[in-house]
Amino acid sequence: MSDTDGTSDTTRVRDGREPGPEADGASRPTLRERRIAARRGAPRVLARLGFVAPLRERLALLEAAGSVYDLDEMSDVYGNGVVEALEKRVAGLLGTEAAAFFPTGTMAQQVALRCWAGRTGDPTVALHPLSHPEVHERNAFSQVSGLRPVRLTSEPRLPTAEEVRDFEEPFGALMLELPLRDAGFVLPTWEELTGVVAAAREREAVVHVDGARLWECVEHFGRPLEEIAGLADSVYVSFYKSLGAFGGAALAGPTTLVEEAKAWRHRYGGNVFQQFPTALSALIGLDRELPRLPEYVRHARVVAAALREGLEAGGMPWFRVHPEVPHTHDFQVWLPYEADVVAEAAIAAVEETGAMLFADHWDPKGPGVSATEVYVRSDGLEWSAGDVREAAEEFARRLLRAA
Repeated sequence: MSDTDGTSDTTRVRDGREPGPEADGASRPTLRERRIAARRGAPRVLARLGFVAPLRERLALLEAAGSVYDLDEMSDVYGNGVVEALEKRVAGLLGTEAAAFFPTGTMAQQVALRCWAGRTGDPTVALHPLSHPEVHERNAFSQVSGLRPVRLTSEPRLPTAEEVRDFEEPFGALMLELPLRDAGFVLPTWEELTGVVAAAREREAVVHVDGARLWECVEHFGRPLEEIAGLADSVYVSFYKSLGAFGGAALAGPTTLVEEAKAWRHRYGGNVFQQFPTALSALIGLDRELPRLPEYVRHARVVAAALREGLEAGGMPWFRVHPEVPHTHDFQVWLPYEADVVAEAAIAAVEETGAMLFADHWDPKGPGVSATEVYVRSDGLEWSAGDVREAAEEFARRLLRAA
């Protein structure tokens, strides 16, 4: 659901109204531009995501670089130096033999599954239709890497052991997205997850985890990262989705797989000359954000419960907070109104009150229904349950007046 926000002219956003062209000769700002301006200027937000911050703020992240790496060392060249240090750190955290840095997760997962296809002799990858490669990567598996995705279930959850065991076609690899973002950042129970992995093993399939947000799963599973990652044959993790880095990803697994993946990384154009800013930002994220993620998850549950109470008190006729108890520090909110109507109410609320509950855009989910994603990070810890209830109730009343 989230998009990449750009800059906007905040000077034209006043009193929750969009001035017409006659106000200053300029075109009227769009809802997206107003949302970006509101998010940047709001005194209170649940999450101040780095990727929408001005460049000056993003560059300031590197002021902490000296605390994570010796800046008197030579810079990286084609993956050595600080990039190798990051790879070793990731392998240690996930309990794998090795890890390889990649500029994008799209590339990392294609390479991983291509390598596994060569080993198993089967290019078929079993996955969920809401998984990232199916929804957001323009059919890259089939168009670029010669892989054949097959869909295990259409239910908005991870596949079950029975669905894996009884699937009618053979497959060489099972890919599990943990959490499944487009279904609401949902996770199975630990018992369900181990059952699914066991079912794949029965079919002699390898297991690859799309762990873009795997860092966030520890609180839900009640298990350390290395135990979660240890269920799989290979794991991909992102450095910016949870950790606030500039970008980048890593593929972790057996040394033989990682070494082959590095060869394919070169062929795919991913062996970039220098990547020290991204690598340093990832190391900073591992130091600063990784230890705090369980706290964010716990507070997201407080926020979700208070949101439900506030929307109900505000008279909202129907709504859905999904999952009811968030599995990670991100979750969805569904409302029975068109996306532009809800977006206008959300933006007007922050423009007038300075408190921003809904910072992401609203997606149409059918006639008269829309949904958004709610993110909770360090800024959200400053909100009490009462703060959230009050803001949600005010928003609900505003929306009901506008609808």
